[in-house]
Amino acid sequence: MEHSDPIIAILGIGTAVPEYRIDQVETAQRLAEALKDYSDSARWAKRIFKQCGVESRYTCEPNLLEDAADCRYFPSSTIHDAPSTGDRMKTYKRESVPLALNAAKQALLDGCMNASDVTHLVTVSCTGQFLPGLDTVLVKQLGLASNVNRTPLNFLGCAAGLKAIGMSRQILLGNPSAKVLIVCVELCTLHIQPSSEREALFAASFFGDGASACIVGSPGPEHKDVFQLGNGHSILLPNCADEMVWEVGNFGFDLYLSPSIPKLIASWIPAEVERLLNGEPNPELWAIHPGGRGIVDALQNIFKLTDEQTRPSRTVLRDYGNVSSATLLFVLNEMKQELRSKGSGPANGIALAFGPGLTAEMIKIEYLPSVIRQEQLAGGVRV
Repeated sequence: MEHSDPIIAILGIGTAVPEYRIDQVETAQRLAEALKDYSDSARWAKRIFKQCGVESRYTCEPNLLEDAADCRYFPSSTIHDAPSTGDRMKTYKRESVPLALNAAKQALLDGCMNASDVTHLVTVSCTGQFLPGLDTVLVKQLGLASNVNRTPLNFLGCAAGLKAIGMSRQILLGNPSAKVLIVCVELCTLHIQPSSEREALFAASFFGDGASACIVGSPGPEHKDVFQLGNGHSILLPNCADEMVWEVGNFGFDLYLSPSIPKLIASWIPAEVERLLNGEPNPELWAIHPGGRGIVDALQNIFKLTDEQTRPSRTVLRDYGNVSSATLLFVLNEMKQELRSKGSGPANGIALAFGPGLTAEMIKIEYLPSVIRQEQLAGGVRV
């Protein structure tokens, strides 16, 4: 980050989860019961549920907490017992709005911002769609200006939340007075498939539901504990299009995740991080999107990160699972709380997220505690 760069930062963060909590151990037991006629699949499901790094998740669908015989999302005698894509989209429309509103209101409060101050709204989701969209609902229910600049980012996968953050920085570079509200909402559990296939069981093992939001703008004296945003980098990795596939089916969205993804990330990402850092040493803070335990393990190994550096990502994975595009803001929020509790000084970092393509999004960040940041503003420069 150059001294002449304007100060553009994440000023406030909000997160929200549904009321229904999925306990990983209990769910694995119920799923194994549903797979009693598929003993190999049952054993494999128990193992992957135990090893994926998740202890709990949240869902908007109470049926996922019912007994195996009554759960329409678990393997059964006929797939026609499962909710159709239309049924799942009705649930998405009903349940996504209150979660998005909750996260957005928290972000506005945390960012010391009034809804009327927002000039740009970016909504992000890949687990459901409806029109008029979530952006129009938020304008009305949050009290945003009717002429707010709206940009929906749909069906871009797990990396879309960080993509939105990078886009917001670009908006501020061209319009320093802009105030961007980003709202990500994902109801991943709506797409659990009633299948004994390993691909479906793997996807069912670690995705959760939730929403996150943030305010991106230029900080003022009232803002505390901000993440300044530096240069970003986006890359589409070669020959990886079939490694992560997300398609609309008759019974929800069908997801395929290749077991090779962590190895591919470990192979390609170091050079891309080096391009972003441009000769700077590896930073202290690493906000890694926990797309799975294997991804965090791979990056920790390749960059020789400590357990402390990966703790925010692993904590979010443990407590919430992978919430797709919303997850990265959960990680940044966890990191901010940890840094604040330690009384940390300024610290350089990097945020990384991955999605279908394979695509990688990354951006430099710098944690600025309130006292240090106000001193910088008073002097007109930053370190």
